[in-house]
Amino acid sequence: MPSRSSARLAALTVAAVCSAASAVVLTSPAHADSVRVHDIQGTTRISPFAGQKVTDVPGVVTATRTYGSSKGFWLQDPTPDDDPATSEGVFVFTGSAPKVAAGDAVTVTGTVSEYVPGGTSSGNQSVTEITKPTVTTVSTGNAVPAPVVVDEDAVPDAYAPAGDSAAGGSINGLALDPSAYALDYYESLEGMNVQVADARVVTATDPYSELWVTVKPWEHRSRRGGTVYGSYDAQNTGRLQIQSLGATADFPKADVGDTLRGATTGPLDFNQFGGYTLVASRLGTLESGGLERETTQKQSGRELAVATYNVENLDPSDATFDQHASAIVHNLQSPDIVSLEEIQDNNGAKDDGTVDADRTVTKLIDAIAAAGGPTYDWRSINPVNDQDGGEPGGNIRQVFLFNPERVSFTDRAGGDSTTAVGVTKVQGKARLTASPGRIDPANAAWANSRKPLAGEFVFHGKTVFVIANHLNSKGGDQGLTSQYQPPVRSSEVQRHAQATAVNAFVKDILSVQKNAEVVALGDMNDFEFSGTAKILEGDGELWSAIKSLPKSERYTYDYQGNQQVLDQILVSPAIRRGCDFEYDSVHVNSEFHDQISDHDPQVLRFRP
Repeated sequence: MPSRSSARLAALTVAAVCSAASAVVLTSPAHADSVRVHDIQGTTRISPFAGQKVTDVPGVVTATRTYGSSKGFWLQDPTPDDDPATSEGVFVFTGSAPKVAAGDAVTVTGTVSEYVPGGTSSGNQSVTEITKPTVTTVSTGNAVPAPVVVDEDAVPDAYAPAGDSAAGGSINGLALDPSAYALDYYESLEGMNVQVADARVVTATDPYSELWVTVKPWEHRSRRGGTVYGSYDAQNTGRLQIQSLGATADFPKADVGDTLRGATTGPLDFNQFGGYTLVASRLGTLESGGLERETTQKQSGRELAVATYNVENLDPSDATFDQHASAIVHNLQSPDIVSLEEIQDNNGAKDDGTVDADRTVTKLIDAIAAAGGPTYDWRSINPVNDQDGGEPGGNIRQVFLFNPERVSFTDRAGGDSTTAVGVTKVQGKARLTASPGRIDPANAAWANSRKPLAGEFVFHGKTVFVIANHLNSKGGDQGLTSQYQPPVRSSEVQRHAQATAVNAFVKDILSVQKNAEVVALGDMNDFEFSGTAKILEGDGELWSAIKSLPKSERYTYDYQGNQQVLDQILVSPAIRRGCDFEYDSVHVNSEFHDQISDHDPQVLRFRP
């Protein structure tokens, strides 16, 4: 099959079908080796004709893709068989702009291929295609086959069958059961003309002119209109990605809770960035849900407010400083301590050995003061150049901001990028050997990843230990629509090792001072129900305070139609037992198309 880039598709076009002609009925050419589209698609994910040449396959063109690296058209047989497992649509890869239009009745001769978006190492399912085609136009101006309506009654509640252990967990060879599993249902429609109607947006429009809707209005609905991801066993089967088949300049700028009112229609594709995707030749009209950014409650004089905020690769060249400052001052109400993640060095992604980030942090502090907030002080430790992962050359790290009018930082020399911070006992109390200090930086768990930053703060005479984290990302994990079910979450191996190291450090503090007040917070890159969270919590050393919220409000991030927890604030028993705390996931970014970070900040207010 011709090679193709796995980059996101560029703008796509479709020829409008204005003809009122009735659907054409095609018959197979009269020779023994001819097949129809449903024969090519078969009853599993892999075509029984893969690698074989097929001759004079009949169908009607439903849409054309004339831009990007995957040029071609969708072909659908208007005369379906009676097997719900066999799709009647298929993509014909031409490699250059196709010379057909929607409504053309054609026959296609070519080779059947299974194209895996992102390559086989991605674990993605494949798309059945006809490649190296010879196309013969039979007639023009025909009506395209009526779309299959995808709605809550059609999509099963179960997500996917368990993979075949003999095939490494793959579902490719399993017979499709579209009445039982959502992934089987969508696969049975691969390449066909489909439609969703009055669909609620559950992930905002991204920079690539994509959004996600749900066809199940009440499936794990969040308080603000999204769909909450609450467990590995509840994959929210109503989620579906929407792309435009037309010019993307006019693609709607949707936020979570908006509605694509009316019908959205087009072929059902599968791509690297989200799996099953309705490539819309007709988009519904966007109706605003009126979602507004949240503002948390101001802490009282006796409450300590601690926040975590991933500012997404912030460096001095970015244009978002004023917006981040406004969010910290007005939406977060100027927390006393802010753990910042993804602060880059002074020249961002330029890889020239620079590791200092004083310009980046100072620019943010000045913007906060200009926005009416306090003049924060800050502490951090520079990483070793190019050793902490993230964007190459960016040298991301965690930074403590703190309001010196409300809280003091205990400076204790000795902390640097390679020296491990420890815990000692002084007058019966736990004390860090260095403040700030890094936790076990030589541990292999932190290879090419951010090392936790620990510091001692004092509020109203009481010491609070704060640990800022940014654990290993989920990059490399197989997607939810993977051919392997359940998907392999390979990134967990390193993240679990990191969580073990953080928990061990907290144990060291609590073994010296049982009632020590410890806050471990940051971008944990994993869910509150995950194995990572369980390891961090340990045997009660910590507890993820986001679990104090109702399930419909537990999310900090929105990805592929699932609102989920990645950012967490965990507290030691002395804080939890007092029950005198409030937790808030402040939704200012993840639900909006004009977000300045893909993470929502988190705030914990408590009385030490």
